[in-house]
Amino acid sequence: MKPNPSFSLPRLIALLLSVLPSTLLGEPPTRHVVVVVWDGMRPDFVSEGATPALWKLAHEGVFFRRHHSVYPTATNVNGAVIATGVYPGRSGLLANREYRRRVNPRGPFENAAPAAIEAGDETSSGKYLAAPTVAEIMRSAGLHAAIAGTKSVALLHDRHAEWSIALSEKGFAIFAAEPMPRRLRDEMQQSLGPFRTAPADTSADRDAYTTRALTDFLWRDELPAFSLLWLSEPDLTQHETSPGSEASVAAIESSDRNLAAVLDALGKKKMRETTDVFVVSDHGFSTIERAIDFPAALRAAGFDAVNVFQAEPKAGQIMVVGNAGSILFYIIGHDREIAARLVAWLQHSDFAGVIFSREKLEGAFPLETAQLNNPETADVVVALRWNKTANRFGASGKIAADSARPPGDGSHASLSEFDVHNTLIAAGPDFRHGATDDLPTGNIDLAPTILRILHVEPPQKLDGRILSEAMTGKPPDARVSSETIEATREFPDGQWRQHLRLSRVGESTYLDEGNGVFSPKQNPPEPPRN
Repeated sequence: MKPNPSFSLPRLIALLLSVLPSTLLGEPPTRHVVVVVWDGMRPDFVSEGATPALWKLAHEGVFFRRHHSVYPTATNVNGAVIATGVYPGRSGLLANREYRRRVNPRGPFENAAPAAIEAGDETSSGKYLAAPTVAEIMRSAGLHAAIAGTKSVALLHDRHAEWSIALSEKGFAIFAAEPMPRRLRDEMQQSLGPFRTAPADTSADRDAYTTRALTDFLWRDELPAFSLLWLSEPDLTQHETSPGSEASVAAIESSDRNLAAVLDALGKKKMRETTDVFVVSDHGFSTIERAIDFPAALRAAGFDAVNVFQAEPKAGQIMVVGNAGSILFYIIGHDREIAARLVAWLQHSDFAGVIFSREKLEGAFPLETAQLNNPETADVVVALRWNKTANRFGASGKIAADSARPPGDGSHASLSEFDVHNTLIAAGPDFRHGATDDLPTGNIDLAPTILRILHVEPPQKLDGRILSEAMTGKPPDARVSSETIEATREFPDGQWRQHLRLSRVGESTYLDEGNGVFSPKQNPPEPPRN
């Protein structure tokens, strides 16, 4: 029999080459994604005057008008969400500050601090984050990734990498970048100076330094398929001065200058045409209206509550872990009766907003309502109360918070609409031009969208959705709905009522806002006397 010429060896090799991923053949990727995080950026502060680079990018691409942070609306939680595309209950990072005996038996820890990440992986067989990150997935697919940031949250995106890092006195990263071989690191420090760790260096200085580390050095030889730059502003300044202050506006302007530097670097490399750029914030921001010392308040109410264990914890003790606009209560031994008393105490308060509980308790939502169901989660979680009152600079949104910061400072982590609704703008070859997306979207959607752009399949199903309606091509039909759920409880002296407002797109659900109130019963009028 004569050989079939259509299956000759050269044709077979050509066929195989045509179907293999270009990354396995050593060819550069046809698409690149750059994510720039403006920590704490509220969407209502995007303007042509304060953020000209971001304003222009929004008009070149898509402004997502109904974008959502994941609850708790805090940095490390949403950093993990952006990195993995799964909710906190699946990723395992449930707040900024948590309590886990295996990591720190005496008290809370900051869960993105380098020591906590190391201890978390050591005590969980490398599953401190239970889902792979975009950067890790990229490398598994043979693609390159580069990460740089001025907060420890950047380390979560590729925590097994060899980082170049500078730590603050408290052990938090204030500069981190990878991959950066020693030769490149030495060259960078010779050019830019040593890592900026001195107190005199402002966060804006460190953001600018880290931006140049990315654009001038991590990008020097080639543009990776995926890059992430995490800027600490305007978050740090808004914490100190509250949203809308002159200093906070200046911090926003500094982040805009860094975005302009990123876009300029892409332009010089002639990569704008092949690069999709996302500018996103991890959460919004509010002003603290009142600050509460929760351990003291609980002890005054008869609970055995602490924020640090001085000795071996006892059954029934409550470890109180403050996260600004949300508080986590860990009950040693998971005592249901104590949890019920604690929830009733919160429901009678004038500071509780929305209560979540491990046990099924009247007037509270189960933890899974906020995607917090995980063995490491606290027994009770409360999002503190908020209102729409404007601060002295005209920025709306005030919250109750723990006592880590005084009233008048800025903070977040609640279910206030001003904490939940954050910024997302995307522009590039895969996005529509000069458009707005009015569908609900969230930080949970970034990872699946990025992986789709780069033609990489995630190793497991993600919780987010692909933002197809904002991308080029015919948008799919989207089923959009909204719902408000409530939980109530009647007491002899009044009624507790809490609500959560939800938005849905297909199977994806977003928390819009939530709040609660205790309404005391009015004393009945005395009967008239004859």
